[in-house]
Amino acid sequence: MDRFDQYRVFAQVAEMGSFIKAAHALDAPRASVSAAIQQLETQLGVRLLHRTTRQVRLTADGEQLLERVLPLLAEVEDIDQLFEASDRQVSGKLSIDVPSRVARRLIAPQLPGLLRRHPRLQVVLSSTDRAIDLVQEGVDCAVRIGALHDSSLVVRPLGSISLINCASPAYLSEHGEPARPEDLASGHWAVGYASPTTGRELPWESPSADGSVRQDTVRSRVVVNNAESYIACCLAGLGLIQIPRFDVQHLLDAGELVEVMPTARAASMPVSLLYPHRRQRSRRLAVFHEWFAGVMAPYIDS
Repeated sequence: MDRFDQYRVFAQVAEMGSFIKAAHALDAPRASVSAAIQQLETQLGVRLLHRTTRQVRLTADGEQLLERVLPLLAEVEDIDQLFEASDRQVSGKLSIDVPSRVARRLIAPQLPGLLRRHPRLQVVLSSTDRAIDLVQEGVDCAVRIGALHDSSLVVRPLGSISLINCASPAYLSEHGEPARPEDLASGHWAVGYASPTTGRELPWESPSADGSVRQDTVRSRVVVNNAESYIACCLAGLGLIQIPRFDVQHLLDAGELVEVMPTARAASMPVSLLYPHRRQRSRRLAVFHEWFAGVMAPYIDS
Protein backbone atom coordinates (compact mmCIF):
# COMPACT_ATOMS: atom_id res chain seq x y z
CA MET A 1 0.00 0.00 0.00
CA ASP A 2 1.49 3.35 -1.07
CA ARG A 3 1.68 6.43 1.12
CA PHE A 4 -1.44 8.06 -0.31
CA ASP A 5 -3.54 4.96 0.33
CA GLN A 6 -2.18 4.91 3.88
CA TYR A 7 -3.32 8.50 4.31
CA ARG A 8 -6.78 7.58 3.03
CA VAL A 9 -7.01 4.70 5.51
CA PHE A 10 -5.74 6.89 8.34
CA ALA A 11 -8.35 9.58 7.64
CA GLN A 12 -11.14 7.00 7.58
CA VAL A 13 -10.07 5.45 10.89
CA ALA A 14 -9.61 8.88 12.49
CA GLU A 15 -13.03 10.12 11.41
CA MET A 16 -14.90 6.96 12.36
CA GLY A 17 -12.95 6.20 15.54
CA SER A 18 -12.93 2.51 14.73
CA PHE A 19 -10.79 0.12 12.70
CA ILE A 20 -13.78 -2.15 12.06
CA LYS A 21 -16.05 0.66 10.83
CA ALA A 22 -13.27 2.07 8.67
CA ALA A 23 -12.60 -1.33 7.14
CA HIS A 24 -16.29 -1.70 6.32
CA ALA A 25 -16.45 1.78 4.76
CA LEU A 26 -13.32 1.11 2.70
CA ASP A 27 -14.48 -2.41 1.79
CA ALA A 28 -11.13 -3.75 3.02
CA PRO A 29 -10.07 -6.42 5.53
CA ARG A 30 -9.57 -5.15 9.06
CA ALA A 31 -6.06 -6.61 9.06
CA SER A 32 -5.16 -4.49 6.03
CA VAL A 33 -6.43 -1.35 7.74
CA SER A 34 -4.43 -2.09 10.90
CA ALA A 35 -1.31 -2.87 8.85
CA ALA A 36 -1.63 0.39 6.90
CA ILE A 37 -1.77 2.45 10.11
CA GLN A 38 1.18 0.58 11.62
CA GLN A 39 3.24 1.12 8.47
CA LEU A 40 2.38 4.82 8.38
CA GLU A 41 3.33 5.27 12.03
CA THR A 42 6.62 3.46 11.44
CA GLN A 43 7.46 5.52 8.38
CA LEU A 44 6.62 8.82 10.10
CA GLY A 45 8.23 7.81 13.38
CA VAL A 46 5.26 8.97 15.48
CA ARG A 47 2.20 7.46 17.13
CA LEU A 48 -0.94 8.68 15.38
CA LEU A 49 -3.69 6.88 17.30
CA HIS A 50 -4.42 5.90 20.88
CA ARG A 51 -5.96 2.41 20.74
CA THR A 52 -8.15 0.93 23.48
CA THR A 53 -10.62 -1.93 23.48
CA ARG A 54 -13.49 0.57 23.25
CA GLN A 55 -12.30 3.38 21.01
CA VAL A 56 -9.60 4.84 18.82
CA ARG A 57 -8.52 8.44 19.44
CA LEU A 58 -6.09 10.74 17.70
CA THR A 59 -2.82 11.70 19.34
CA ALA A 60 -1.59 15.28 19.02
CA ASP A 61 0.55 14.18 16.04
CA GLY A 62 -2.46 12.41 14.58
CA GLU A 63 -4.60 15.55 14.83
CA GLN A 64 -1.90 17.55 13.06
CA LEU A 65 -1.60 14.98 10.28
CA LEU A 66 -5.38 14.72 9.80
CA GLU A 67 -5.69 18.49 9.39
CA ARG A 68 -3.14 18.39 6.57
CA VAL A 69 -4.38 15.20 4.94
CA LEU A 70 -8.10 15.98 4.54
CA PRO A 71 -7.66 18.81 1.98
CA LEU A 72 -5.18 16.63 0.08
CA LEU A 73 -7.66 13.75 -0.16
CA ALA A 74 -10.41 16.06 -1.38
CA GLU A 75 -8.10 17.53 -4.03
CA VAL A 76 -7.05 14.12 -5.30
CA GLU A 77 -10.65 12.98 -5.56
CA ASP A 78 -11.35 16.06 -7.66
CA ILE A 79 -8.44 15.19 -9.92
CA ASP A 80 -9.65 11.60 -10.28
CA GLN A 81 -12.97 12.90 -11.60
CA LEU A 82 -11.52 15.69 -13.76
CA PHE A 83 -11.16 13.81 -17.02
CA GLU A 84 -14.62 12.32 -16.81
CA ALA A 85 -16.21 15.76 -16.83
CA SER A 86 -16.71 15.87 -20.59
CA ASP A 87 -19.37 13.16 -20.59
CA ARG A 88 -20.54 13.99 -17.06
CA GLN A 89 -19.78 10.43 -15.96
CA VAL A 90 -19.01 9.69 -12.34
CA SER A 91 -17.91 6.42 -10.81
CA GLY A 92 -17.54 4.80 -7.41
CA LYS A 93 -19.77 4.40 -4.37
CA LEU A 94 -21.99 7.12 -2.94
CA SER A 95 -23.57 6.39 0.44
CA ILE A 96 -26.69 8.42 1.26
CA ASP A 97 -29.15 8.42 4.18
CA VAL A 98 -32.71 9.64 3.65
CA PRO A 99 -36.09 9.46 5.42
CA SER A 100 -37.82 6.15 4.71
CA ARG A 101 -40.72 7.65 2.74
CA VAL A 102 -38.40 9.78 0.61
CA ALA A 103 -36.47 6.62 -0.25
CA ARG A 104 -39.59 4.65 -1.13
CA ARG A 105 -41.81 7.27 -2.75
CA LEU A 106 -39.27 9.53 -4.51
CA ILE A 107 -35.75 8.15 -4.82
CA ALA A 108 -36.25 4.45 -5.59
CA PRO A 109 -38.73 4.98 -8.48
CA GLN A 110 -36.44 7.49 -10.22
CA LEU A 111 -33.07 5.93 -9.36
CA PRO A 112 -32.88 3.85 -12.57
CA GLY A 113 -32.64 7.08 -14.58
CA LEU A 114 -29.68 8.32 -12.55
CA LEU A 115 -27.87 4.98 -12.87
CA ARG A 116 -28.50 4.78 -16.61
CA ARG A 117 -26.86 8.18 -16.94
CA HIS A 118 -23.95 7.16 -14.69
CA PRO A 119 -23.54 3.39 -15.07
CA ARG A 120 -20.31 3.33 -13.05
CA LEU A 121 -21.97 4.89 -10.01
CA GLN A 122 -23.06 2.69 -7.11
CA VAL A 123 -25.59 4.11 -4.63
CA VAL A 124 -25.77 2.77 -1.08
CA LEU A 125 -29.23 3.84 0.09
CA SER A 126 -29.92 3.91 3.81
CA SER A 127 -33.42 4.93 4.88
CA THR A 128 -34.12 5.95 8.46
CA ASP A 129 -36.33 8.43 10.30
CA ARG A 130 -33.66 9.23 12.88
CA ALA A 131 -30.65 11.50 12.83
CA ILE A 132 -27.34 9.68 12.39
CA ASP A 133 -23.69 10.67 12.67
CA LEU A 134 -22.66 10.81 9.03
CA VAL A 135 -18.96 10.50 9.77
CA GLN A 136 -19.36 7.63 12.23
CA GLU A 137 -21.66 5.77 9.86
CA GLY A 138 -19.47 6.42 6.81
CA VAL A 139 -22.28 8.23 4.97
CA ASP A 140 -21.44 10.74 2.25
CA CYS A 141 -24.62 12.79 2.49
CA ALA A 142 -28.06 12.84 4.06
CA VAL A 143 -31.44 14.28 3.16
CA ARG A 144 -33.27 15.82 6.09
CA ILE A 145 -36.80 17.22 6.32
CA GLY A 146 -37.56 19.74 9.07
CA ALA A 147 -35.62 22.21 11.18
CA LEU A 148 -31.95 21.34 11.67
CA HIS A 149 -29.95 21.45 14.86
CA ASP A 150 -26.57 23.16 14.91
CA SER A 151 -23.92 20.93 13.40
CA SER A 152 -20.53 20.97 11.74
CA LEU A 153 -22.04 19.60 8.52
CA VAL A 154 -22.39 21.53 5.29
CA VAL A 155 -26.08 22.32 4.68
CA ARG A 156 -27.55 22.88 1.22
CA PRO A 157 -31.23 24.00 1.40
CA LEU A 158 -33.49 22.60 -1.33
CA GLY A 159 -36.70 24.47 -0.46
CA SER A 160 -39.77 23.63 1.62
CA ILE A 161 -42.58 21.12 1.24
CA SER A 162 -46.25 21.48 2.17
CA LEU A 163 -47.89 19.53 4.99
CA ILE A 164 -51.56 18.65 4.98
CA ASN A 165 -54.01 17.29 7.57
CA CYS A 166 -55.47 13.87 6.73
CA ALA A 167 -57.91 11.27 7.98
CA SER A 168 -59.42 8.08 6.63
CA PRO A 169 -63.05 7.95 5.47
CA ALA A 170 -63.72 5.41 8.24
CA TYR A 171 -62.39 7.79 10.89
CA LEU A 172 -64.48 10.69 9.57
CA SER A 173 -67.59 8.50 9.47
CA GLU A 174 -67.13 7.63 13.14
CA HIS A 175 -65.91 10.93 14.56
CA GLY A 176 -67.02 13.58 12.09
CA GLU A 177 -64.82 16.04 10.22
CA PRO A 178 -63.07 18.80 12.21
CA ALA A 179 -63.48 22.24 10.65
CA ARG A 180 -60.82 24.06 12.66
CA PRO A 181 -58.07 23.27 15.22
CA GLU A 182 -60.36 24.20 18.11
CA ASP A 183 -62.55 21.21 17.19
CA LEU A 184 -59.72 18.76 17.95
CA ALA A 185 -60.04 19.15 21.71
CA SER A 186 -63.33 17.26 21.88
CA GLY A 187 -64.15 14.00 20.20
CA HIS A 188 -61.07 13.67 18.03
CA TRP A 189 -57.90 11.58 18.04
CA ALA A 190 -54.52 11.95 16.40
CA VAL A 191 -51.94 9.35 15.54
CA GLY A 192 -49.04 10.40 17.73
CA TYR A 193 -45.60 10.82 16.21
CA ALA A 194 -42.55 10.53 18.47
CA SER A 195 -39.64 12.84 17.66
CA PRO A 196 -36.66 10.80 16.39
CA THR A 197 -34.42 13.12 18.42
CA THR A 198 -36.17 13.33 21.79
CA GLY A 199 -38.67 10.47 21.69
CA ARG A 200 -41.40 12.88 22.79
CA GLU A 201 -44.75 13.00 21.03
CA LEU A 202 -44.90 16.03 18.74
CA PRO A 203 -47.77 18.53 19.13
CA TRP A 204 -50.40 19.26 16.50
CA GLU A 205 -49.44 22.48 14.71
CA SER A 206 -51.55 25.05 12.90
CA PRO A 207 -51.28 28.78 12.07
CA SER A 208 -52.57 31.38 14.53
CA ALA A 209 -54.35 34.56 13.55
CA ASP A 210 -51.26 36.64 14.39
CA GLY A 211 -49.06 34.54 12.09
CA SER A 212 -47.39 32.54 14.85
CA VAL A 213 -47.53 28.74 15.19
CA ARG A 214 -50.29 27.30 17.34
CA GLN A 215 -49.54 24.02 19.11
CA ASP A 216 -52.28 21.76 20.48
CA THR A 217 -52.13 18.48 22.36
CA VAL A 218 -54.53 16.08 20.69
CA ARG A 219 -55.41 12.76 22.31
CA SER A 220 -53.70 9.72 20.82
CA ARG A 221 -54.28 6.00 21.26
CA VAL A 222 -51.15 5.01 19.38
CA VAL A 223 -47.75 6.69 19.06
CA VAL A 224 -45.32 5.73 16.28
CA ASN A 225 -41.76 6.69 15.36
CA ASN A 226 -41.66 6.27 11.59
CA ALA A 227 -43.64 7.55 8.63
CA GLU A 228 -44.73 4.14 7.32
CA SER A 229 -46.48 3.29 10.62
CA TYR A 230 -47.86 6.84 10.85
CA ILE A 231 -49.66 6.52 7.54
CA ALA A 232 -50.74 2.92 8.17
CA CYS A 233 -52.39 3.89 11.46
CA CYS A 234 -54.21 6.74 9.77
CA LEU A 235 -55.47 4.38 7.06
CA ALA A 236 -56.71 2.07 9.82
CA GLY A 237 -58.86 4.89 11.21
CA LEU A 238 -56.84 5.42 14.39
CA GLY A 239 -56.62 9.20 14.08
CA LEU A 240 -55.68 12.33 12.18
CA ILE A 241 -52.16 12.97 10.89
CA GLN A 242 -50.10 15.87 9.56
CA ILE A 243 -47.95 14.67 6.67
CA PRO A 244 -46.10 16.01 3.60
CA ARG A 245 -48.43 15.93 0.61
CA PHE A 246 -46.02 13.89 -1.53
CA ASP A 247 -46.25 11.08 1.05
CA VAL A 248 -49.98 10.56 0.59
CA GLN A 249 -50.99 12.09 -2.76
CA HIS A 250 -51.62 8.63 -4.24
CA LEU A 251 -53.85 7.78 -1.27
CA LEU A 252 -55.76 11.03 -1.64
CA ASP A 253 -56.25 10.33 -5.35
CA ALA A 254 -57.54 6.83 -4.55
CA GLY A 255 -59.93 8.12 -1.87
CA GLU A 256 -58.19 6.11 0.86
CA LEU A 257 -57.38 9.32 2.74
CA VAL A 258 -59.14 12.69 2.83
CA GLU A 259 -57.62 16.11 3.47
CA VAL A 260 -59.25 17.97 6.37
CA MET A 261 -58.90 21.54 7.65
CA PRO A 262 -57.15 22.77 4.46
CA THR A 263 -57.04 26.34 5.82
CA ALA A 264 -55.26 25.22 8.99
CA ARG A 265 -52.21 23.46 7.61
CA ALA A 266 -48.96 23.34 9.57
CA ALA A 267 -46.06 25.43 8.30
CA SER A 268 -44.08 24.04 5.39
CA MET A 269 -41.01 21.99 6.31
CA PRO A 270 -37.54 22.73 4.90
CA VAL A 271 -35.70 20.06 2.91
CA SER A 272 -31.90 20.02 3.13
CA LEU A 273 -28.93 18.06 1.87
CA LEU A 274 -26.16 17.63 4.46
CA TYR A 275 -22.63 16.34 4.10
CA PRO A 276 -19.28 16.44 5.91
CA HIS A 277 -16.84 19.18 4.92
CA ARG A 278 -14.23 16.89 3.46
CA ARG A 279 -16.71 15.50 0.93
CA GLN A 280 -17.81 18.89 -0.31
CA ARG A 281 -15.90 18.66 -3.61
CA SER A 282 -16.92 15.15 -4.66
CA ARG A 283 -18.41 15.07 -8.16
CA ARG A 284 -20.51 12.07 -7.14
CA LEU A 285 -22.08 14.23 -4.47
CA ALA A 286 -22.55 17.15 -6.87
CA VAL A 287 -24.31 14.88 -9.38
CA PHE A 288 -26.61 13.47 -6.70
CA HIS A 289 -27.37 16.98 -5.40
CA GLU A 290 -28.42 18.17 -8.85
CA TRP A 291 -30.45 15.03 -9.54
CA PHE A 292 -32.24 14.99 -6.19
CA ALA A 293 -33.10 18.68 -6.45
CA GLY A 294 -34.86 17.80 -9.69
CA VAL A 295 -36.68 14.89 -8.04
CA MET A 296 -37.95 17.17 -5.26
CA ALA A 297 -38.82 20.12 -7.53
CA PRO A 298 -42.50 19.15 -8.16
CA TYR A 299 -43.12 19.04 -4.39
CA ILE A 300 -41.30 22.21 -3.36
CA ASP A 301 -43.43 25.23 -2.46
CA SER A 302 -43.12 28.01 -5.00
